[in-house]
Amino acid sequence: MQVPNAPENEAARLQTLRALHLLDTPPEERFDRLTRLAKRLFGVPIALVSLVDMNRQWFKSCQGLAVSETPRDVSFCGHAILGDTPFIVPDTLLDDRFHDNPLVLSEPCIRFYAGVPLRVHGSKLGTLCLIDRDPRMMSQEDQALLLDLGHLAEQELAAVQLATIDDLTMLSNRRGFLALGCHTLQLCQRWQQPATLLLFDLNDFKAINDSYGHSEGDRALVTFSQLLKDTFRESDVIGRLGGDEFVVLLSQTDAIASAQSLRRFDQALAEKNRAARGYTLAYSVGLATADPQQPQLLDDLLQAADVRMYAHKRAQQLAASRL
Repeated sequence: MQVPNAPENEAARLQTLRALHLLDTPPEERFDRLTRLAKRLFGVPIALVSLVDMNRQWFKSCQGLAVSETPRDVSFCGHAILGDTPFIVPDTLLDDRFHDNPLVLSEPCIRFYAGVPLRVHGSKLGTLCLIDRDPRMMSQEDQALLLDLGHLAEQELAAVQLATIDDLTMLSNRRGFLALGCHTLQLCQRWQQPATLLLFDLNDFKAINDSYGHSEGDRALVTFSQLLKDTFRESDVIGRLGGDEFVVLLSQTDAIASAQSLRRFDQALAEKNRAARGYTLAYSVGLATADPQQPQLLDDLLQAADVRMYAHKRAQQLAASRL
């Protein structure tokens, strides 16, 4: 069996994938209608929209399989995202790369595979793919039809990004954060686990724009957002609410653990400021924790954190005036 290689742009690809906040989300009709159509048009028992994560392939839409993911090292889609054209295996038992693959030798007993890579911002995030339990060939006309369906899937992925992703920082925008944050908070309440929200506001950001220009201001926002992504966990929900206001929702995390994460962020920010471009980045922050015994709405957490953030900002301003 041949394990698929990682693409050259793997880090950027994974960042783009996770910025969509699609992994482990419920099925959506926009994707399900495509896999139903593909299954019917090609007469195959299985059709998938598969997203290739770091160690797994996860199925955003799945027709004909009872599982939601499989390991990446045995995946066919891991191979498909390495190319730019349809990846077709007419008979897996005659292919040295797959004849002893566990997905071939046991369920779902793959004998035929065809997948087209799905791109967002130049990164191939997964595939629209067909699977059959019998070997088969695929005509040029069939390949063209599969490509057309793949383009439709790409358009749906792009629509997700336009609706929920901030173009500058590639974080969730307000809409994306509210959608994913509400889902995360509900899960924490169901699991009886705490969640903590951190609301950040950059200090004197207008002065950066006024003194160095808006391009440098954009660079500062990107730098701050990258520090948030580098410091907090992949499972934390990070967003840019607008302007110079950012938010992080930490699941299964109380106020004490959140404060520890905040100290790590301060260290990373201090290190970045030592290589600053004539200015330093500073922020005010408000913290609000959700008690699973007393469920709260995400809007309530945001309002509580906002009050505490402005209290922190006033305290900083007062301390500065005394110097």
